[in-house]
Amino acid sequence: MPLMWLIFLILLFPFLIFVLFFQVATFSFAKLGLSPQGAVLLFSMSIIGGVINIPVSRRRFVAEEKRFFFPFIFYYPPRVREQIIAVNVGGAVIPVIFSLYLLERTPFWPALMAVAIVTIVARALARPVPGLGISLPAFIPPLVAAAAAILLAGRDAAPVAYIAGVWGTLIGADLLNLHRFGELGAHVLSIGGAEVFDGIFLVGVVAALLA
Repeated sequence: MPLMWLIFLILLFPFLIFVLFFQVATFSFAKLGLSPQGAVLLFSMSIIGGVINIPVSRRRFVAEEKRFFFPFIFYYPPRVREQIIAVNVGGAVIPVIFSLYLLERTPFWPALMAVAIVTIVARALARPVPGLGISLPAFIPPLVAAAAAILLAGRDAAPVAYIAGVWGTLIGADLLNLHRFGELGAHVLSIGGAEVFDGIFLVGVVAALLA
């Protein structure tokens, strides 16, 4: 019987972690000025939107595939592939819309300077990974955005941190690396997706801690 309870708790643990994270995230968005219902809606849309990518560009490129015919003799036949550049709904569209909502009641110049700082850091740390996309340490943009917002915005640190984290991460990690997307070889490259999505999602939680 104790073994059955142990298995049950192990299976239940991921669900409890999700519920805890859900509570923290919705509380965070509420602290940024949303109603509790709006915070739940924004969180839900961000999670669901994380798996939705809107194609904005397509291009074809020729890849070579190695084929062996005899020992030490091989041939690279050309192979045409299509690469799709898309925008992630949960990692780009929704955070950008919410950040524009926050910008209406946020000092512009501190927000702009904070965006520039996060952009520089994200650009320096972003690493294109062939076959995958852009790799970025998820916790760095939120922490840098929080530090910049505290120094530049004072009492308005929370919305400035969110705006800087969203825009700085998207610009520094994805948009400034658009010219390198062709080198990655992935079929779909998503702006605001993969590890960039993780960093942007954590921006809201960190920003709320400043509120």
